[in-house]
Amino acid sequence: MLKKIFFGGESGLSPLANTGLTLLRIFAGASLCLAHGMGKLPPSEGFIEGTAKIGFPLPVVFAWAAAMSEFLGGAFLALGLLTRVSSFFIACVMVTALLGVHRADPFQKQELAFLYLFISFAFLLAGSGDWSIDRFLRR
Repeated sequence: MLKKIFFGGESGLSPLANTGLTLLRIFAGASLCLAHGMGKLPPSEGFIEGTAKIGFPLPVVFAWAAAMSEFLGGAFLALGLLTRVSSFFIACVMVTALLGVHRADPFQKQELAFLYLFISFAFLLAGSGDWSIDRFLRR
């Protein structure tokens, strides 16, 4: 059961479907890791204060969790390692960003969080595809 949660996913896909999933997974994961996660490590005082303003208890812990979810979650997504777990944490951060940070913003400011949210939902449901580290670990 745990193996299916950690490393599960659709397999036996066509080469074209695997190409599409792999390209999306690598680009989205690397972009999230490098463009968003890396800049939040270590969490700045402003990021920690923003986490506290949203209402999280232990804002330092939650700021680190959000930063690591974007950085490591993005890296793991790009590699196809623990894809479903990584996607879950990425989705949690994006829902928090949408509801806590960008709630009053226009859609143009929310769009990126929505995009990462729905990409993470897709990989949460489908897994990483056949061309990933997860595929080798689920054998």
